[in-house]
Amino acid sequence: MRSPLWIAGGTTEGRKLAQYASRYHIRAYVSVATAYGASLVPASPFVTVVTGRMDEGEMEAFIREHAIAQVIDATHPYATAVTANIRQACAAVGVPYRRIQRRRGRCEDQAGYIAVHSISEAVEVLSHTTGIIFLTTGSKNLDSFTQIPDYAQRLYARILPIRPSLDRALDLGYLPAHIICMQGPFTTELNAAMFRQTGASYVVTKNSGHTGGFQEKVEAARQTGATVIVIERSCQ
Repeated sequence: MRSPLWIAGGTTEGRKLAQYASRYHIRAYVSVATAYGASLVPASPFVTVVTGRMDEGEMEAFIREHAIAQVIDATHPYATAVTANIRQACAAVGVPYRRIQRRRGRCEDQAGYIAVHSISEAVEVLSHTTGIIFLTTGSKNLDSFTQIPDYAQRLYARILPIRPSLDRALDLGYLPAHIICMQGPFTTELNAAMFRQTGASYVVTKNSGHTGGFQEKVEAARQTGATVIVIERSCQ
């Protein structure tokens, strides 16, 4: 029986590779950082999903234990630390390493601006970071972000000042002191004040255009030194 592949990454590319492996009956392990990312990988008897982060030593052990024949790195382009660990593990064990290079678009060419394809990919990227995260994507996807390690301490959520949104955030375990119930639109100055007050290292937003206050959030993040994670329709 042919030795399996290891596909690293819960990105869109990683899921497509998992689908390919399933279609052509190729044995593969697919590793993702969160249980939410795992839930998005199509079920298949040929694909085994591995959930959780690994350091370089754990990656080496994983490759040896499962007799991995080849490693395909499909992690997000900005997950540089993870990529470095995968490369080192492959070199240490002596298995071939391949990197999936995502084509860059205009929206990814700015410093401090990370474009992702979906909420799940934003969660995957943020799961490999440290620091405070300021969510401006509303209450609908709050459950997805709870997959980020230490989410209760790391996440601030800005949501509409309505009872269902507040109840949802509280029921999911968001700290009361980390829930901001306000109705936009917000100026650059007010956004910047909130980002500074919370100590935000990352700001998560959808590219909602001018009427959604998108540019004001991007500019406020620039002023405060926060990295913007953008769920970007034009980069799909």
